[in-house]
Amino acid sequence: MKTNVFILTLFFVSIIYGQEENVILSHSMNLDNQISKNLIKNNVEDKNEAVNKKLRSPFLAGVLSFAVPGAGAIYNNQYLKAAIYLGIEAVAIAVGVTYDKKGDDQTEFFQNYANQHWSVERYARWTLANADKINPLVNPSDYKVFDDNGKVNWSELNRLEGDLGGYYSHRLAPYGDQQYYEMIGKYSQFNVGWEEFGDDPNKPFRYGDPLTNQFEYYSEQRGLANTYYDYAKWAVISIISNHIISAFESAWATKQYNKTVQMNVSVEKVNFGYFVEYFPKFNVKIQF
Repeated sequence: MKTNVFILTLFFVSIIYGQEENVILSHSMNLDNQISKNLIKNNVEDKNEAVNKKLRSPFLAGVLSFAVPGAGAIYNNQYLKAAIYLGIEAVAIAVGVTYDKKGDDQTEFFQNYANQHWSVERYARWTLANADKINPLVNPSDYKVFDDNGKVNWSELNRLEGDLGGYYSHRLAPYGDQQYYEMIGKYSQFNVGWEEFGDDPNKPFRYGDPLTNQFEYYSEQRGLANTYYDYAKWAVISIISNHIISAFESAWATKQYNKTVQMNVSVEKVNFGYFVEYFPKFNVKIQF
């Protein structure tokens, strides 16, 4: 019995150590058997510890990469992939900040241009003077578009716009509102408010007539601001996508890493009355 265990033990010692170590035996069966057992037990402890250290957490990898793209790849020792995710993040942030700032500057520019060259008073005077021509059913005297101080009564102006109909398809939004700055450079009914159109309330203008150069220029400048904001928006979308993709990819990569065959060798202790025997045990564990 002991001879068989000794031979089997030596067999596993040779498998474990191979050419890596020179095992010097004493030629005493009992002593060599004990030496072999100790070598196996010590080597098994080292190998089991190494296997356990290699297991990684997909959840942790995903959380790390969601917080900082590429962090999960670093956790998986995938440094090139981590550099790619971090590079995408840096570029997207730089683009987003740059174009958001450009959009703000361009918005300030076209709003200042409108404040200098477009007048609600000019627009209201022309509209009131031509109301019965635009829509014969409308009586201009029914609308108090200007108060006693010559200021535009916004609600009366909006009521007049609504009653006129036709190409007066919109009611002017309150001054300073985002829609205010959009309307005056988008709909032709507001063309008459531009400085280039002139202050003559009797100057004819109909839907389809050529627009002023100021109207066209302002429209282009406002569109440019929107383009800048679109670039910034897509940069933000890229940042969010980078976080999500990095998180899922890192979790998946970690899970794939753990889908490896884990092998370990151990020695099982068995008591036979007053005697203790050790039997080598070979384990295979596959994770899915």
